[in-house]
Amino acid sequence: MTTQLTPTTVHAAPAVDENQLILERREKLAAIRAKTTVPFPNDFKPTHRALDLQRKYGEMENTELEPLAVQVAVAGRLMLKRVMGKASFGTLQDATGRLQLFVTKDSIGDEHYEAFKHNDLGDIMAAVGTLFRTKTGELSVRVTTLRLLTKSLRPMPDKFHGMTDQEQKYRQRYVDLMMDETARERFIARSKAVASIRNYMVEHSFLEVETPMLHPIPGGANAKPFITHHNALDQEMFLRIAPELYLKRLIVGGFERVFEINRSYRNEGISVRHNPEFTMMEFYAAYWTHHDLMDFTEGVFRHAARAATGSAAVTYAGKPVALDKPFARLSVCDSLVAHAGLSQEQAQDAAFLRSKLASLGEEAPGHWTLPELQFGMFEAVVEEKLWQPTFIIDYPVEVSPLARASDTNPAITERFELFITGREYANGFSELNDAEDQAARFKAQMANKDAGDEEAMYYDADFIRALEYGMPPTGGCGIGIDRLMMLITDSPSIRDVILFPALRHQG
Repeated sequence: MTTQLTPTTVHAAPAVDENQLILERREKLAAIRAKTTVPFPNDFKPTHRALDLQRKYGEMENTELEPLAVQVAVAGRLMLKRVMGKASFGTLQDATGRLQLFVTKDSIGDEHYEAFKHNDLGDIMAAVGTLFRTKTGELSVRVTTLRLLTKSLRPMPDKFHGMTDQEQKYRQRYVDLMMDETARERFIARSKAVASIRNYMVEHSFLEVETPMLHPIPGGANAKPFITHHNALDQEMFLRIAPELYLKRLIVGGFERVFEINRSYRNEGISVRHNPEFTMMEFYAAYWTHHDLMDFTEGVFRHAARAATGSAAVTYAGKPVALDKPFARLSVCDSLVAHAGLSQEQAQDAAFLRSKLASLGEEAPGHWTLPELQFGMFEAVVEEKLWQPTFIIDYPVEVSPLARASDTNPAITERFELFITGREYANGFSELNDAEDQAARFKAQMANKDAGDEEAMYYDADFIRALEYGMPPTGGCGIGIDRLMMLITDSPSIRDVILFPALRHQG
């Protein structure tokens, strides 16, 4: 029978001097060094893992298990310990889970048993023995050999409270992963999802490529870059804000389907949705339109969710998100009718939209066209309301400098953005492959940069030259992998799904 500790019991525990505990552990390590020439041995090879043993033998009764005499060799971090005279219990945690150790003086000898009594929680231990089930029904190892592999010098957080400071979890992710099973599961789910996306792309004939992280000219998105200097070349370089222009060069070169999953960098704000270093996937397919891209992007999201969670019907912040159903598709104009309460006439009335934006305290520059005013209204009112997966299409050409203009309406582009839970997750479009049109748009962006817009694009002469050789009709899309991981792991902050998020440096 397990005794439950009440909150009063926990809070009444005496304060622990961490520095004193570290000193005591260092003294233990000094004593170990005095006894052996190899205080940190590296000659033990585990033959089993906790999860595998639980899966194979976890349901067996002891009457079935004992005759098998299953010999195991396991290793991991000592997470719990109960010393009770000549017999004690310990719990080892490896990368897959936990397994109980049953340690007796008779089985391992007086010297090793005495050493175990002085082992600290957090120590990395190795154990050899036989599987059995205790009277309380827990699968355990009856230990015959017990060794210390790594002495832990710092005490772990209190086992009842864990790490309660969220920023400390981010700064010391290694401790967070030790203590919090949900944190480990979250990052395992992320790994499974990313692997599944990669496999999905390859199965659909996409070639995985790597493009430069250091760019002589930043491009592919409207964003402020990180700037550095390359000493040998004696030139300014930029951490990439997007791989787009290099991937499209590969389409020009003859690779008809390419993708890249890698880091991009933007020297902008940090929030629950933004980290200056983030993971994205961009993919490009010759002879695809933005409609093909939307169909395919739906498949990517469903496949990733199923790989990570077993289902494409997920829950975020307590509300269902139906990744398993067809995603809605709305033009910017129609979204104002569906989600902002406007009539069709109001949604297409520039004067009304300008007045409405002003009443909301939103900027509406005098030079904005009707499509730009519609887009401004969308950002101000509609975006946060798009909880279920929704593709917003028909973006104004003014805010889409790399997208192909519509053949039927040159004021808009063949572009979409995917919104879920009020956030953007993907951005794609039929690519602009008219070299002269692209050059003109770059020049317009340069004028904006000269006017003080730090996020406006540079003029990339080599990319224009590539387009002049001819790029086939192409569709391209970028997916924010970190935001997708937030969605399928039900995480409120982007920092929860990045192992080592950006934080202000502490000396």
